[in-house]
Amino acid sequence: MAPDYPIRTERLSLRPFDLDDRAALYSWQAREDVARYLYSAPRSVEESAASLAAKIAVGWPVPEGEMLSLAVERDGVVVGEAVLKHLSEQHRQGEVGYILHPDHHGFGYATEAARAVLRLGFEDLGLHRIAAVCHAGNDASWRVMEKLGMRREAHFRHAVMFKGEWVETVVYALLEDEWRAQR
Repeated sequence: MAPDYPIRTERLSLRPFDLDDRAALYSWQAREDVARYLYSAPRSVEESAASLAAKIAVGWPVPEGEMLSLAVERDGVVVGEAVLKHLSEQHRQGEVGYILHPDHHGFGYATEAARAVLRLGFEDLGLHRIAAVCHAGNDASWRVMEKLGMRREAHFRHAVMFKGEWVETVVYALLEDEWRAQR
């Protein structure tokens, strides 16, 4: 059964992206400061439109290997996205992620949105373990992971070739029973 959208938190609403979100999505996907820690470069209007189409195409339940991207709204304005990737059905594994427009950094929105996505993963999709991975230099991202109660499981040196150089990554995770204990 699909989640009852929009998913409401204290200050935010999360819902599937739709075609009306094209300008909002492009507003952060085109920015160099947002792409800094992403595998993609800043996107063109056309690339952002293709990204939006891919987000719209993924429904519920999230198929194994796919990523559910939800628009994050604050007072009716799309300020970012929160994602849940279904890594393995057999092993009940997932991954959480988040991107916010820089104008909305520093207010705790990433933590609030990611907490709602963790709930979706554990309670609605039945996952056992949800991880999060980021560039080790992205302090803001791994601090969100820690605020979510996730534990740092690994710090990999020279883990990936990223934009022409070797970078370090950190991996955080939370288990279903740990999630329930936090509630």
